[in-house]
Parts: sequence; structure tokens; C-alpha cells
Amino acid sequence: MKTILTIAAAAITTAAIGEDRPQDRWNLADLYPTVEAWSADAQTVEARSADVAACKGHLGDSAKRMLECLELQSDVLKRYFRLAVYANELYAEDTGQSSSLSLRQRSQVLGSKLTEAASFVSPEVLQIGPEKVQSFLKEEKGLAVYRHSLDDILRMAPHTLDLAGEALIASFQLAAGQSSSVYTSFANSDMPWPTVKLSDGQEVKLDQAAYTKYRDAANRDDRKLVMDSFFGKFKEFERTMGVAFYGSLKEDTVYTRVRKYPDTMTRALDRNRVPRAVYDALIKATNDNLPTLHRYFRLRTKMLGIPAGEMRYYDIYPPLVPSGRKYPVDEAVQMMLAAVRPLGDEYVAALKKAVDSRWMDVYPRPKKLSGAHMAGYAYDVHPYVLLNHNDNYESVSTLAHEWGHAMHSYFSNKTQPFPTARYAIFVAEIASTTNEALLLDYALKTAKNDDERLLYLGSALEELRGTFFRQAMFGEFEQKVHALVDGGQAVTGDQLTKIYGELLRRYHGDAVKIDDLYTVEWAYIPHFYNSFYVYQYATSIAASSLFAEAILRGDKGARERYLKLISSGGSDYPYDLVKAAGVDLATPAPYDALVKRMNRIMDEIEKILARQKK
Repeated sequence: MKTILTIAAAAITTAAIGEDRPQDRWNLADLYPTVEAWSADAQTVEARSADVAACKGHLGDSAKRMLECLELQSDVLKRYFRLAVYANELYAEDTGQSSSLSLRQRSQVLGSKLTEAASFVSPEVLQIGPEKVQSFLKEEKGLAVYRHSLDDILRMAPHTLDLAGEALIASFQLAAGQSSSVYTSFANSDMPWPTVKLSDGQEVKLDQAAYTKYRDAANRDDRKLVMDSFFGKFKEFERTMGVAFYGSLKEDTVYTRVRKYPDTMTRALDRNRVPRAVYDALIKATNDNLPTLHRYFRLRTKMLGIPAGEMRYYDIYPPLVPSGRKYPVDEAVQMMLAAVRPLGDEYVAALKKAVDSRWMDVYPRPKKLSGAHMAGYAYDVHPYVLLNHNDNYESVSTLAHEWGHAMHSYFSNKTQPFPTARYAIFVAEIASTTNEALLLDYALKTAKNDDERLLYLGSALEELRGTFFRQAMFGEFEQKVHALVDGGQAVTGDQLTKIYGELLRRYHGDAVKIDDLYTVEWAYIPHFYNSFYVYQYATSIAASSLFAEAILRGDKGARERYLKLISSGGSDYPYDLVKAAGVDLATPAPYDALVKRMNRIMDEIEKILARQKK
């Protein structure tokens, strides 16, 4: 998030950034006042899971009985999500705290038990059959909120096992996701990070938070040192990280075979009935438009004063225009509130209440989870936002991004009943990147001079590079490595590095020289442990560009269609929701529009540069 889980800018200590005030910490007591209260609710959920299991064999007794069982399952799931949010966010506060890790693990075990208890639902609904299900829907009006989920179960008939098979698959959940857990623990807490000495004499322990802070250092030698040291450490553990990622790939392949899909990509897309045409259109568009990406790199080379043809991978992060301006969180919040005014009074009022009510944890601390994310599954409470605010403009953009997610959850939870409140990532990233586009428009309109405009335009270009082209490259990487494992081939860390390196060099072309060491970057990306997830960043920023432009132009009905989209939760399939709002992501149109926007931004930058030369 930059998702529901993401990598964003972070800093190494709060002292170096801003004062860590009480109002800058979230209040998890809104979920549970104490760990003891959490434990008591966990016991309730575990007990009621047995009641869910007792519905086995009775869904087809009557429409009334089906409604009772689905409502019971829904209530237990709602309570479990609240438990999970608390456990995960308590752990995020300090990943080195063993008691928090233990609570998180207890939550995962409980989730596995709940999944197992409810594993009979899909095969039993299929056994009942579509005709009887439709008759139940007509007879019992209360079942209406479950119509979409029931339809989804029925369409998945070819990929659903019998009762015994589904119970067996559900039991696998206890062992699922271990590769991801190993990565999270190792890369955030246990990695023996190096300490480097920068040109100004400052010594920095180069963990993930420090890497995202210092990779954009003004001094080019510092940037090289930071990237060499950081990826040098991942290179040391290339074999181990390869074993972990291969374990995740194999796990995906097992589920693909059990679910009778031809490949993992098809299975992943079919979870939310996303057409394969969306993925194909994205990859084709990014490859067709690599000349625009290379144009950006050449412009960056010129603006950073690097000799032509000598740009390196460690030169892609520093801002095009150096700026010493600080954006403390209070100022950042005011910018965000002003930027989203085109979305209307209700949106602004809800956002202001949220940021005033300690729904976010702002500044970095030692062993706090790196990056930024939003947790919006606590239906009866409110969303939570984790930040690692750096007091720079990138942090302002991250703030707007995560609160876009949070407002999506807020309005979906407010508008939809629990069974249809949860939305897919395919839609989620639209809400976050729309906020970023609105922020850019506001920042440009209020910029005091050309240098400030260049800062914001440069930030926008980097966002388009990182969210569109980079995520599409990640998507191609996933496509290649999953295909290998689906085909029965083993992959090792050095093979993954080779595959990633080939893509890295193709996407960057002649405009950027890629050192061999940096091709181990795949080992740093946590999103790969959530198969075929990252492509949705790229599709979303393409869609949000169109939504934001229409809203800012004041197109008739544009704001209303957008607000309806972020209030729709999971009431329909995500591709269909976005298409109904006016954007078809299976066509070239949104991607072409994004690339045109990128070229317009570069045109504007070049005009400013020409003006400054006079």
C-alpha cells in the first residue's frame, strides 16, 4: 500500500525527522482496550467457529436455515478481522517484540481454524445447485446481501472440491504463508544490516528504512555506497532468499493444481474474475511505450547533471530538483485536505475526522514495520494507517495515498453491509492513486515558483515510473518465474537474479546502466510473496489518472461515479465496478492516456528549463 501492505519512504530515527507526539501515534484501544480483552474475544470467536461448523450439512434444509448459517459465519468473520487487525498492528509497532509476534501468530492460527470450520460452505452450495439457491433467494429476502458471494461460489464449481477435499485444503492454511513470514521477520528485524559512513561523516545503519531515506542522497558517491551496501547484503543471502521465495512459488503451484487451473496466473486473476485481457493489455502497453520511459531517464540524466550515457541505477531516486523544504505531518495533512476538496464536503469531513482521531501512526521508530499500509477490515471500528513520515514531499504523497485507501474502507464500510464491504486490491489502488493525482494538482496550483513546480512535476514523473512501468516489470517477472515452477522446474536465487536482471536491463534500455549487483533486487520486494498482486498498482494508476482528470475538469457525473465506486465495496466483481464507473482496463485507452500524461509532464518540465536558461 503503498497498498494494504507496501514499501514507502521511511527514516531511521524519529529524532532525525519529527517529534513523536502522542497525537502522532494511533490508538489501538479503539479495537481492544487490552491484550486480555483481545484474548477474551478470541476465545469467543473460537467457540463460535464450532457453531459455524455445526451448519455443515444443513445449508440446504431451508432458505431460513441457509440465512442463519451465513449470518453466523459473517458475524464470526467480522469479529475475527477485528482481532487480526489488532494483532497485526500491535506487531507493526515493534517487529522485535516477541509478545506481539506471539499474538499475531495466535491470530493466524485462529484464522486457520475459522477457515477450516467454514470449508464446507462452497462445496455444499454447489451440491444444493443453482436452481435451489435461486429459489432460496426469492423466498428469503435477507439472503440478498449474500447474492454476489453465492453467485461467485457457483461460478467456481470447476475449481471446488468435495466436502472432504475442501476441509483438507482448509487445513493447509495452518502451514500456508510461512515463506512470507520468514521474509518479513528476516528483512525487517533479523538481517545483519551494514553500517556505512556517508560523505558528511554521518554513520548510518543501513536497514530498510534507512535505505529508502538515503538512496536519494544528493551526493552521488553516497547513493552508490548506499545501494552497493544494501543490495550487497541481500546478495550475501541470495541463496537463502531464493529458497524462501521458491517455497512461496511452490505453494502457489500446489494450490493451482489442486484447484484445477492451467497455471497460477489464471488462478490468481480468476479470484476476482479479472479478464486475462487486462494483464495482457498492461504488459503490451508498457513494452510498447518503453521509449517514453527512456525519455524520462534521459531527462533525469540531464537535470541531475550526469554526463550523457552515464546514468546508473543508483541515480533513479534523487529528486529532479533538490529541495530543503520540510513537510511536517501537520502541514502535510492540511495539504491533503485541501487537495481532496474536489471530492466534496462529505469526503473532506470524514477525512478530517479521521486524521484528528488518532487513526494513524506517523513517524518511524526502531523496529517499527517499514513502509506504509492501511488496515481497513475492522468493520465496526475504523481504518488504521501506518506511515513512516520523512517530512519530505514523497511522504506527503504517501500520506494522501494511504488515506485514499482508508477513505475507501470508510465509505465502503459505511455504505455496504459486512458481506459486501470488502473490496479487491484491483479497485483499492485506484482510490489511493486518485488522491495522489489530486494532491499533485493542488501542489502545482499553489507552487510559489518554477523550482517548486519542478519538484512536484518531478515527483509525479517518478510516481508514474515507479507505479506504472516498475510494477508492470514486476508483473512480467512474476509471470516468468511462476511459469517455470508451474512447469515443474526448480529455481534458485542466482536463477531468479538472472531473470530479474534481464527484465531490469530491457525496461531501462540504453538510458540507464545496471550494475550486476543490483539485479538481486527481486529479493527485496515483499509483494512477490502475494502472487500476481503488483500488476494492480499499474492498472490502478492508469484508471485513477482518468478519474482524477474528469473530476478536476468538472465533467458531469464524474465525482458521483467515483464516489459510488469507492462506496461499492465488493458488491460486484472489481473489473466490472471500474468499467461501470467509466474505465475499461482491458483496452489500451487508459494506458495510452497515462503515457500521454507522462509526456505532457515532461513537455512542461522542458519548457520551464528553457525558460530558466533565458
